[in-house]
Amino acid sequence: MDKKTNIVVALDVGTTKICAVAGRKDEHGKVEVLGLGKVESVGVLRGVVSNIEKTVTAITTATNDAKRHANVDFNAVHVGIAGQHIKSLQHRGILTRDSIHTEISQRDIDKLVNDMYRLVLPPGDKIIHVIPQEYTVDNEQGITDPIGMSGIRLEANFHIITGQITASKNIFKCVEKSGLQVKSLTLEPIASSAAVLSDEEMEAGVALVDIGGGTTDLAIFHEGIIRHTAVIPFGGNVITKDIKEGCTVMDRQAEQLKVKFGSALAEEVYENRVITIPGLKGREPKEISEKNLARIIQARIQEIFDHVYWEIRRSGYERKLVGGIVLTGGGSLLRHIDKLVAYHTGMTTRIGTPVEQLAHGYSEEVSSPIYSTAIGLLMKGINEMEANPVYTPKEEEIPVKNNDDTTSDDDKNDDNTPSNNINDSDSKKDLWYKTMFRKTKEWFEAEPDTDF
Repeated sequence: MDKKTNIVVALDVGTTKICAVAGRKDEHGKVEVLGLGKVESVGVLRGVVSNIEKTVTAITTATNDAKRHANVDFNAVHVGIAGQHIKSLQHRGILTRDSIHTEISQRDIDKLVNDMYRLVLPPGDKIIHVIPQEYTVDNEQGITDPIGMSGIRLEANFHIITGQITASKNIFKCVEKSGLQVKSLTLEPIASSAAVLSDEEMEAGVALVDIGGGTTDLAIFHEGIIRHTAVIPFGGNVITKDIKEGCTVMDRQAEQLKVKFGSALAEEVYENRVITIPGLKGREPKEISEKNLARIIQARIQEIFDHVYWEIRRSGYERKLVGGIVLTGGGSLLRHIDKLVAYHTGMTTRIGTPVEQLAHGYSEEVSSPIYSTAIGLLMKGINEMEANPVYTPKEEEIPVKNNDDTTSDDDKNDDNTPSNNINDSDSKKDLWYKTMFRKTKEWFEAEPDTDF
């Protein structure tokens, strides 16, 4: 029973696939995958939910498959978010402390971070992550961990990631309609980096490029800290569309050509190789040059990495990335893509897989770069569970019933009142007033919405 309670579930809502992975940490600290469910995604466009019902159906199918394989029931998942609506910015926070004699504590850090959630953003945007960069204590700069130090003025640079409220609300709605609860929402390139990057790479400086179906996500690390993030609205689906138009074939045939015969580097393909695909009813088979197919793919990959390299230069870390570029995601499975990226950017490049994080005896399927985001979300969920063994839903997550005189079990427990003792209407009304007072107080204090 103890093993079943330690199971964490990650849900990757992507443009081409929706997959649910159930797993836990073994005695060696590695991720043991117990269940996997993967279905085609037809309700997501460029990382954003475009059809609620289709997405709900896909999520339900994927999670049910994971439940069946893991032989365990669950009702909460850790979800990733992506899409071209994701933006990032840098901001500096300042906190003046009351006394120089008291040490800087975690409470001071939390207050500084919480202040960032009060930033004025464009209408419809909301903060997803606030990531500290480095701290300054009384003009002493470059401090990574100021806890325990003494000082009056505490400053910090923050990397702030924002996204559209509607995009996250639609993800929450889809998960809840599937009968599940969202425990956390994580930016997908951050999750992918946890699965495929080593501590040495993040310390030396590295750019993670996750090539998905609808978007290409970028995360830049230096000195162990995430420094820059970006989402480029091009992915594997654009390459498939180019093949469809360039070779005048159907969508399904274009995808098969890309996966089975595609190469990102035309120089590596022989001139005389020809691919024959069946024609439409009553028509002759169609012959396609493998060299021409590679040229179509190479042109689009180069365009995508023009955007990636521009983001790397914009971050200011172009000359500091000793670890070069790490490719992951389904798009990294294209043959010779690492060579093309190395030629095109002049930076060392490798393909990143989540193998190092998996426990012994893992399935070969799970070790694919396709599952980097899901494994990363799983790791984030496991770390969160270890930090907070008992999960308490946030106020926004507590379901409100139709009857005004009825409160949820979580609200009852919040007031340290046993649920079986609340039977009379006076007690319920008193509890309702206490709950409303707490919510109003939290609203005025502008606490951050940690759902993101």
